[in-house]
Amino acid sequence: MVAAAAAAAQGGPSVVSVEEGVGESSSPPREEAPVPSGSGGSGGGGGARDICGQVLERLVADGHAEASDPEFREKLVAHFGRLPHSYQLDINVDKAADVLVHQNVLAEAKDPDRRPAFHVKFLRIEDMDHAYDSDASDEGDDDGDELSVRQDTQYTHIHEVVFSTIDKPKLLSQLSALLSDIGLNIREAHVFSTLDGYSLDVFVVDGWPIEDTDGLHKALEASILRNEGSWSGSSHSSAAERTLPFQVKGGEWEIDKRLLKMGSLIASGSCGDLYHGTYLGEDVAVKVLRAEHLNKNVWNEFTQEVYILREIQHTNVVRFIGACTKPPQFCIVTEYMSGGSLYDFVHKQHNVLNLTTLLKFAVDVCRGMCYLHERGIIHRDLKTANLLMDKDRVVKVADFGVARFQDQGGIMTAETGTYRWMAPEVINHQPYDNKADVFSFAIVLWELITSKIPYDTMTPLQAAVGVRQGLRPGLPKKAHPKLLDLLQRCWEADPSKRPAFPDILAELEDLLAQVQGASGKTVQDPANDFSTKD
Repeated sequence: MVAAAAAAAQGGPSVVSVEEGVGESSSPPREEAPVPSGSGGSGGGGGARDICGQVLERLVADGHAEASDPEFREKLVAHFGRLPHSYQLDINVDKAADVLVHQNVLAEAKDPDRRPAFHVKFLRIEDMDHAYDSDASDEGDDDGDELSVRQDTQYTHIHEVVFSTIDKPKLLSQLSALLSDIGLNIREAHVFSTLDGYSLDVFVVDGWPIEDTDGLHKALEASILRNEGSWSGSSHSSAAERTLPFQVKGGEWEIDKRLLKMGSLIASGSCGDLYHGTYLGEDVAVKVLRAEHLNKNVWNEFTQEVYILREIQHTNVVRFIGACTKPPQFCIVTEYMSGGSLYDFVHKQHNVLNLTTLLKFAVDVCRGMCYLHERGIIHRDLKTANLLMDKDRVVKVADFGVARFQDQGGIMTAETGTYRWMAPEVINHQPYDNKADVFSFAIVLWELITSKIPYDTMTPLQAAVGVRQGLRPGLPKKAHPKLLDLLQRCWEADPSKRPAFPDILAELEDLLAQVQGASGKTVQDPANDFSTKD
């Protein structure tokens, strides 16, 4: 159960960084999303000014042997130097020993056999009925009633778990799953990335019923072993040292590298780069894997994407041209989508769609998704960043790295996707089917209506917690009532109550026809059917 930071998820209007593709495993700046100082191992005083010196003074005063080492100050400076500024703001000088724990866990993570390295400690016992108990006392009830209330009070044990491993996409999801696997609830998550590619993740949790940490340590070890496949591969080992799980057999879609001309860099991701190129005189997009990040998981996503792309062809799905599946360079070549992503179009170029264009875009997405679902393909990461436009503003579904053919049993359980668009059953690690894509589509539709990023005052993890608890984006007041009704049905908590894409498509096409009929025009060129926000 990932019941993380419930108060923060439902809380105030603090603004956090929500750049798409950034921060799925990074924490917001402390100035923008403060953590209460009474919250256990992290948070609290100290400030950023000379934090290193303050920590050293406290460690010396507290008699820690490490602090007497003449080289320790240099090591401490290096430790703070490899972590972001938000880490300094998160340190409580009164608990300077936490820094020693962080140093040790990061050092252990250097050993591939010990990843993820972790440390567990008990923090405190909390009175779960504290608020009720205080109210009873304030009302001046007789001693007998007050004693009865106190005897019935429930307590919970609060622990802290610190992880470190190689930083990678979806790491926060994997660590959350480890904690969930042994019944822990996440109250807080403080997540940092080092300059040299490691993560430092501090979780405050409840759900372990006793103070003793030995059992919790063993339970975490067992959970890591059960999920051992998630930690295979290292971005720090050379490609030659790795054994790829299988090779893709080339076919008519194997690209002749001599005919592929690489142009300008479009974007960079965690494991590869996207280039504008040409192939046989045609503009193409080339997704190139970086050799230093080529591990089992990355290779599986690459081969899965090739396998799916070669099987599909539709007007509203990005067209596959070919792939290079032989060393030393691995890449996927698709048609070049000069219009960019809907995410950039709405959130970076600040375009506000009118109803006709909004419906046209939504219909394009639905047609692509109908085609995929008819062929048993679940996209699993449907979001505006993966919806691309060509020069004619035709929207196409793209990025099939985590897509899967639905198995014969019809359900899956692996967590994948992006938190802000993820269905609650996926977040909960429950069995799911293609209705998870319908939930994600509802969030996409909400984005197109509002021109806002979903849950923009929350971190991705806070958004996930909120969705589990029934949170959904606020309904815009001026939207078409039929659209509002549709998106609410699409983001139902119960997947069986969500409509299928053919039904969604029929509703949207009917509404588009009504709107076009009322306006007396059709959408042949939506390029001018939007306005720009000031």
